[in-house]
Amino acid sequence: MSAIFPPWSTAAFRWVLVLVAALLLAVPIALMGWVRTPYVTGELVPIEQPVPFDHRHHVVDDGIDCRYCHLTVERSPTAGLPSTEVCMGCHSQIWNDSPLLEPVRQSFFESRPIAWQRVHRLPDFVFFNHAIHVAKGIGCESCHGRVDRMPRILQVVPLTMGWCLECHRDPVSHLRPREAITAMGWRPESDAAALRAVLAKRYQVSPSTDCSSCHR
Repeated sequence: MSAIFPPWSTAAFRWVLVLVAALLLAVPIALMGWVRTPYVTGELVPIEQPVPFDHRHHVVDDGIDCRYCHLTVERSPTAGLPSTEVCMGCHSQIWNDSPLLEPVRQSFFESRPIAWQRVHRLPDFVFFNHAIHVAKGIGCESCHGRVDRMPRILQVVPLTMGWCLECHRDPVSHLRPREAITAMGWRPESDAAALRAVLAKRYQVSPSTDCSSCHR
């Protein structure tokens, strides 16, 4: 009696099993890598804004503190965006006829907020509180980078769960005095490790790594 399947079918079936097993491993690994790419995280991806706001000019040239515009960062989960009235507090006198500021003037006279586009975006299932981080001595620069060097704000860190947990597991290395929270390029004048150990005790820094801390 002749065989039902040709001799090569056994080898072919084995290769199919190997291919299926490889795909079962490769697909999840590829997806895990893909979600960590800038294409997904938004890292270093430029975002067009309705007004070409240059942080270099406002922070370095004019010496404006972050909290002047992001005025709720010390008391609220959100840092807040400046109202048009805050912008016009200066620009009603300075560059008040610049074509670049026409959207600001239009927003002011029409009592309509400027439609700023979010740069640092977390998923809806993630809770982040700016105020607690600032109170514990985490500077703006730690998450937002050197905004004093940015003509246009970019997300310079991945903002992934792994990135957040890395800081929660070793927060001391990121600490600075509260009065230096908004200082760009801040470096301790003396022994950094000793200073940060003192700050960790003074600010009672002991962040949780429980899921419920961020996923509520």
